[in-house]
Amino acid sequence: MSTTQTRIAYEFIKRRILNGVFKPSQKLTENKLAEEINVSRNTVKKALMMLEKENLVYVETNKGATIKSFTLEEMLNYLEVREVLEGLIGRKAALNITDHQLLQLEELYNEMSTLIKQNSFDEYSKKNRMFHQIIYEASENPEAVKMINTIKTQLNRYYFRTILVPGRKEQSIKEHGAILKSLQSRDPVKCEEAVKKHVMNLRELIQGNYNYLV
Repeated sequence: MSTTQTRIAYEFIKRRILNGVFKPSQKLTENKLAEEINVSRNTVKKALMMLEKENLVYVETNKGATIKSFTLEEMLNYLEVREVLEGLIGRKAALNITDHQLLQLEELYNEMSTLIKQNSFDEYSKKNRMFHQIIYEASENPEAVKMINTIKTQLNRYYFRTILVPGRKEQSIKEHGAILKSLQSRDPVKCEEAVKKHVMNLRELIQGNYNYLV
């Protein structure tokens, strides 16, 4: 089967894992997926193996695939690693960021401020990703960014619901404002602190609301 069809199957399944259509610990049936995606069962099998490498599913011989479910301890450990990496990214971004990138961040921040007041969480999430992507690009450290994105991909389905926790939306926009201010001042120490605090607060939020988020 073509690589293109494998990629289509991979994207189809991954998208449903990340947006919560496929739930943690849910069993996936290869035949059913093959019919739904209109590809062969072998293509689905290859796609599931790709997702297993990303730690989104686990595949057992003769038992099929199951959506990976993370324990609270695993999630906190991942976020602890992410906090360190994001701090490094923030420090380097403060030193390398361009005037154009700062303008882009300011525009995004203003849009995010409006969206959060309107409770437009889907759009806020999109702008949020764009905001961080600019910082990642400014850091000029693609290796660290790749590791961060791996962690974010694995935990994305949990992140999405954190904004619904009372008080989180106000805290989130405040944290992004602090990150923007530190970048505008091109202060690597303050930026590292602001970014790490952003992830630390997320970790504490997940720890205190784990049963709601899973």
